[in-house]
Amino acid sequence: QVQVVESGGGLVQAGGSLSVSCEVSGRTVVRYAMGWFRQAPGKEREFVSAIHQSAGRTYYADSVKGRFTISRDNAKNTVYLQMNKLKPEDTAVYYCAATPRYSSSSYYYIRDSYDYWGQGTQVTVSS
Repeated sequence: QVQVVESGGGLVQAGGSLSVSCEVSGRTVVRYAMGWFRQAPGKEREFVSAIHQSAGRTYYADSVKGRFTISRDNAKNTVYLQMNKLKPEDTAVYYCAATPRYSSSSYYYIRDSYDYWGQGTQVTVSS
């Protein structure tokens, strides 16, 4: 059974940086594409970023492109999301997710493409 656990997050001022991590256990992370989603109060859960099983392919929502960087360390079964130049609108619960399927890029933007989810970690950006 695959377990996904996020860590990091917290409170930061606008313009600051924060990093969240996601550790996958049960199966080696190299077999899964990993995604980050976020959900703000009263809003739908939205795609943030994803990284393919081969770490050379990464994907970003337009709202975070150029500010966020996703990476993975397969030896540690961990995926990272480095968030720079944070804005108050980035405030949300950030969820990590995993899918074993290989597909075209558009597949990884879709919430229902992922089989395993973490419990989420809160990121709050103050203005």
